[in-house]
Amino acid sequence: MDSTRQKKVSRLLQREMSQIFLKEAKPLTIGTMVSVSQVRISPDLGLAKVYISIFPSNKKDEVFASIKEHNLLMRRHLGLRVGKQLRIVPELQFYVDDSLDYIDNIDRLLKE
Repeated sequence: MDSTRQKKVSRLLQREMSQIFLKEAKPLTIGTMVSVSQVRISPDLGLAKVYISIFPSNKKDEVFASIKEHNLLMRRHLGLRVGKQLRIVPELQFYVDDSLDYIDNIDRLLKE
C-alpha cells in the first residue's frame, strides 16, 4: 500500500519523466514515441521504477537499450527538474510496459 507521499512523488516523477522524454531525451528515442505509463517509488523515496511504452514496438529493444545505457543522464535531467522539491533524486530503473502489445494480441485473436 503506497502512502500519500509516495503517490504524490510518483505522479510528479511520471509527469517530469514524460517531459524529459519529450524534450531532452529525443536522441535516445531513435525516432520512436516513448510514454511513461507508470512510476512506482520505494517507501524511502530512493528508488523509482519507471514503466515506459515504446511505439512502434519493432524498435523496442534498441530504444530500451539506449535508455538504460543513458540512465545517469536521465537522472541528471530529472534532478535539474525536481531538485527543489525532493531532497534526494531517486535512482531510476526502467521497465518496458508491454500491456498495449498484449491487448493488441488479444484483440487480434478475438477477431479471428
